Parts: sequence; structure tokens; C-alpha cells
Amino acid sequence: MSTGLYGGIEAGGTKFVCLAARGPDEIVDQVTFPTTLPAETIARVNEFFKPYQKDLAAVGIGSFGPVDLHPESPTYGYITTTPKPGWAQTDLRGGVMRALGIPVAFDTDVNAAAIGEYTFVPENRHCDPLLYITVGTGIGVGVLINGRPLHGLVHPEVGHMVLPRDPQTDPFSGSCPYHKDCWEGLASGPSMARRWGMPADQLPDDHPGWALEAGYIGQAVANLICAFSPLKIVLGGGVAQHAGLLDAVRARVKANLNNYVQSELVLGDMRDYIVSPGLGSRSGSLGAAAMAMRLAENVLI
Repeated sequence: MSTGLYGGIEAGGTKFVCLAARGPDEIVDQVTFPTTLPAETIARVNEFFKPYQKDLAAVGIGSFGPVDLHPESPTYGYITTTPKPGWAQTDLRGGVMRALGIPVAFDTDVNAAAIGEYTFVPENRHCDPLLYITVGTGIGVGVLINGRPLHGLVHPEVGHMVLPRDPQTDPFSGSCPYHKDCWEGLASGPSMARRWGMPADQLPDDHPGWALEAGYIGQAVANLICAFSPLKIVLGGGVAQHAGLLDAVRARVKANLNNYVQSELVLGDMRDYIVSPGLGSRSGSLGAAAMAMRLAENVLI
């Protein structure tokens, strides 16, 4: 008989967060550790869950990517062409499933966070489609439609959309190893550090970098509104939590849409439309646990 205990793994390029929980208000245990080499990192994941192995109904993994989400693929559950050294073609899902011997759900980190916000934040339950955007070490977007994450050719790689860049205003050519000045190459935490010579969290509030950042995020979010017509957008990630940035993004989105989208959600101040994560920094790990719940209850994900 299930004890209602589920495992959640937020597998980030910088750190892993693992938790065992029965819900957002009943986290039994949690641990955070740096992302090192695959074998060492996966071993630490399995070590954390071993004491709860008999009680866990399932585990969910929300991973940095790109990842293979096709269940019939021989590399399903793998991290594939990531630029993170040592992690390309890593069988993350298999490494956990073989060690624990329990079902393991697998998706992108941003899809997991979107599922967490949709499942555990009451005011989000009727917001479908829902988008979760993370702006931090990388930029990614999770898309929920009819309560399920969007998959397709691979999975949405919205962080690599191409945005207009004015070389006069922003001479920085971008940091993405694949596309240079895509959205992630222009507005992620590492790109800001390279452009300005210091980490984003050390930039003063009045630094011109924040206006530039709001401009790029505002362009991208306006594009996403036109593409997906979401009923809510959750803006997460370390960079996005900078004081004042959310209001600046809302203003840039409003200017970019220029009253074209005739909905009261975007014609007003958008404070209930573009929001910070209701689960705070736990959207990804709790979302991974929600994926485990769906898997154990045979709910399609």
C-alpha cells in the first residue's frame, strides 16, 4: 500500500535538489548539492533516496537539457547535447531507476516547475495554458496545455529563440555556444556576467544592465503571449527575482504588445498575469514530486 511519499529531483546544471514529500506542506527530507560529474552526482541522488526506498511510490526528475523525452527512444531519459562538460549523453533517468527499482518520471526542469505551479498553487489550477519561464544559469520555458507539458520534435527550446539586438545599444555579441545572441546568449546569468564583468547579483539596482535585461525578457514574453496565448506566465529563476525587474518586464511586455492583444489580463497592470513563482525556489523540486504523483496514479504526463 502506498504511503503517499514521492521523490522529486530538480537536476540543475549548477546544483541538484532532492526531496521526499507527501505534498508542498509535508516535505519529509531535502538535500541540495553541487552538480559535479555524472557518476558522482547520480550516486549522491541515490544515496539520499535509499532510506525512503520502500516507502516511495515513484520519483520524478526535472532536468537541465536538452533531454530525450520520447519513451520509445533508446536514449529516453538521457541528457543529450548539453554543453555542460561531461554530461552529454548521460542516462540520468536510468541511473536513478536501476538503483532504486521504482518508477521514475522524467521531463525538463522548466516543465517540472510548470507542473509544480499548476498542481500546488490553487490560483493557477484554472490557468491553462500556463507558462513557466526561468531566467538564471540558462533560460528555459515550460509550456502546459490541457494540464500536460508540451513535447514534440524534442521539447520547447524557447531560450534559444532569436531576438532583435541593436549593436549600438548592446555591442555584446552573446554567449551561447550554439547561437551567440539568442535569448539565453543575451540575458542569462552567465551572459550578464560576461557582458558586465561581474555576476548579475552584484550589479547595482540602477545599473543599465537591468534595463537591458528587462528589454530582452519583455521582447521574449511578448512573443510567447502571441505564440501560446497563455492564461498565466510564471517568471522564475535567480536573475528574474532581482528587485524591480518583474515590474520593468511587465512594462516592456505592455509596450511591445501595444494593445494588440485585447484581453483584460494584459491591458491592465499584469500583476496577476506575469507573476513570481507561488512555490518560490521549490517550483522545480516540488514539480518533480508532482510528476511522480501523476506517474504513480497513472495520470498522463
